[in-house]
Amino acid sequence: MAGWNADTAAGPVGSGTVTLVEGSSFCISSANGDIHPEHPHGVFHDDTRILSRWNLAVNGQPLEPLTAETKEPYRALFIGRVPRSDGYADSPMIVERLREVSAGILEEITLRNYSSDDAECVVTLSVEADFADLFEVKEARVQRRWEESRHPEGDCLTIRAAWQDLRKGIVVKASGADVSPEALSYRLVVPPHGHWSTWVSVVPAVDGAVPVASFVRPAEGEVSRSDRRRQEWVAKIPQLHMGNRSVERTLRRSYDDLGALRIEDPAHPERIVVAAGAPWFMTLFGRDSLWASEMALPVDPSLALGTLQTLADRQGSVVDPMSEEEPGKILHEVRLGVSSGLSLGGKSVYYGSVDATPQFVMTLGSVSRWGFAKDTIEALLPHADRALDWVRTYGDKDGDGFVEYERLNDQGLINQGWKDSWDGINFADGRLAEPPIALCEVQALVYTALLSRAWMAYDAGDSPLAARLTGEAAQLKKRFNEQFWMPDRGYYAIALDGKKRQVDACASNMGQCLWHGIIDEDKAPLVAERLMSPEMFSGWGVRTLASDMGAYNPASYHNGSVWPHDNAIIAVGLMRYGFVEEAQRISTALFEAADYTNGRLPELFCGFSRDQVTEPVPYPTACSPQAWAATTPIRLVTSLMRYDAHISRGGFWMDPALPESFGELHITNAPMAGSRITVDIAHSVPTVQGLPEGIVFHRAHRPWLTELMEQAGLGEPG
Repeated sequence: MAGWNADTAAGPVGSGTVTLVEGSSFCISSANGDIHPEHPHGVFHDDTRILSRWNLAVNGQPLEPLTAETKEPYRALFIGRVPRSDGYADSPMIVERLREVSAGILEEITLRNYSSDDAECVVTLSVEADFADLFEVKEARVQRRWEESRHPEGDCLTIRAAWQDLRKGIVVKASGADVSPEALSYRLVVPPHGHWSTWVSVVPAVDGAVPVASFVRPAEGEVSRSDRRRQEWVAKIPQLHMGNRSVERTLRRSYDDLGALRIEDPAHPERIVVAAGAPWFMTLFGRDSLWASEMALPVDPSLALGTLQTLADRQGSVVDPMSEEEPGKILHEVRLGVSSGLSLGGKSVYYGSVDATPQFVMTLGSVSRWGFAKDTIEALLPHADRALDWVRTYGDKDGDGFVEYERLNDQGLINQGWKDSWDGINFADGRLAEPPIALCEVQALVYTALLSRAWMAYDAGDSPLAARLTGEAAQLKKRFNEQFWMPDRGYYAIALDGKKRQVDACASNMGQCLWHGIIDEDKAPLVAERLMSPEMFSGWGVRTLASDMGAYNPASYHNGSVWPHDNAIIAVGLMRYGFVEEAQRISTALFEAADYTNGRLPELFCGFSRDQVTEPVPYPTACSPQAWAATTPIRLVTSLMRYDAHISRGGFWMDPALPESFGELHITNAPMAGSRITVDIAHSVPTVQGLPEGIVFHRAHRPWLTELMEQAGLGEPG
């Protein structure tokens, strides 16, 4: 997903860790709800840890964890018990902590006394705020020491801190507590079989003084801001029911996580974009946000539009080797409040991504077919053209017709495709590829970008531009199949290295090329066969690297692990080339894997064979929830439905091939050109109701590309 995770080898957050997320804020704590500064725990807001210690003790004892249940992505219930002073196991004092995260946290603490005697209790909450940068915490290198002051006043504790010209602060409000500079405390007696409750909140403060928002307990009958935001999200997205309740649960979890990962563009609050993932990447990414919003188009097309508009506003305009910005280039990631030197390139925006720029054009092409106003799409076309100019110039500095990458400074990412770990691109014998590197899936993305821009030109009546771009795409496809195909191996090279040698590792990247249609028809069966071989398919999904390669490691980030989003893209490609059973097998395996994590697919998991280990093996530092993974179940099902809107051509296309094990599918409230439609599928036979006027349902698929290529006289590629 992101270079920091891959290249800095962040340690795991720990067994039993609970992560809550809401927009750009998140909370990481231990299983009993405590937050410890020596661990990668905390409450984070705008990439700053505003709460580094939050330890609850009863009579001086920390809580023994019993369970922690995530109710919503932003709310969890922690249940623990107070250890007995005499050492006996069964304590009668149970403590519940109901926590919600937003711009800070709101926590209800309840003590329940299950004994027949009064329980005298001293409840203390130890509070610290180190205001560490997110990356200082993630990489265990917190070094800055802020000048801190603590001000108790009534039932509030204000912590203010200064470092150079920065001012930070939090306000802790604890009604009824004795507030000292160090902690909050309550002295109370819980009656026999009775209980005691209180509410505590922590919010960040502007310039260390004024709270940015009130975070208080909702009044009776009211809901919290996060609940209201979730209700608004649920009201606008499709509702579904499936015969297979396990698949249904996973899809609903995906909807919830996608809703929680939405963040606002600060400059345009009406634009909602998708953050990359929790806990460390709750911000706008080019590649991640585009892929996630592309895969979520049938759920909420406005996410993709907001992501495109926000990225367009930040499109590269100058040459800056430190941030790797170049004219027309789409950013890799944005960071809020990151101190100089901590982010890649030392700046808040970093552009070290080779694929986000053509991907921007691809996603704009997809969005253009979903029924947005023409002037909305037209406003983004100059950005698409600038992106293609980058592809042809800065992206292809040696002029060989392929887009390559090589970092522009020694702080940037070594690898700049989606496998951006330092060792992610290697030969079959395990040797690392040397830059500049031309990745196979990047050429495929460029191919789709050219066809997407050609489609938009054709749709707007500019046939000469459409013909020129489709011709350019056809030439790229020809060169690609000549130079990346390895006939003696029966699969495509993952890349060409700096000496134009084929990097001959067998990797999942070629599977992504199927999505784009750049693979020749006669080569596709060999690619599909290799992807589904025991070396590549673990039983839970396609591995990033085949098990017979020199760099294979099932517990690596990119060299043998299984990434759900990678598999979703591969499954779409297999469907495109007619390998329906293979796509069904991948989809079924991933839904079965989700059963082991309460319906939530993680960013990645280890590549151990299902024959060897009967459950998916977690990858220690995987993000969860994560945008790609959250949208994977959505894309798997819609690809098996072969679901495609094409509003400008007056059509909605669908040709289902769902596995029998999925059962019947019933979808209501699905967005379509400003209307809401209902879809029913039984035994792969679809019916559709509520289509807007002028839209016709066709039981077929991929109409836009077929029409475009026929008009250009080229025939559909792939």
